[in-house]
Amino acid sequence: MATVLENDDQLKDAFKAAIVEVLQERKDLIRDIIEEIIEDAALVRGIEQGLASPSVTREQIFELLEPAN
Repeated sequence: MATVLENDDQLKDAFKAAIVEVLQERKDLIRDIIEEIIEDAALVRGIEQGLASPSVTREQIFELLEPAN
């Protein structure tokens, strides 16, 4: 059966209780969200650093990747 909320304070309390319940019962969900945020931030930082660095040729990259003999 649905509950009718009579005022804004009851609505706020219901939202707070729902958020607390999710944080307590779905820690894996919160962990996944935080991991995605960190990965996205690292990707953005890498792109920004790449745009600010000098360009190199394909040959220069492959020279670095070849094992030293």
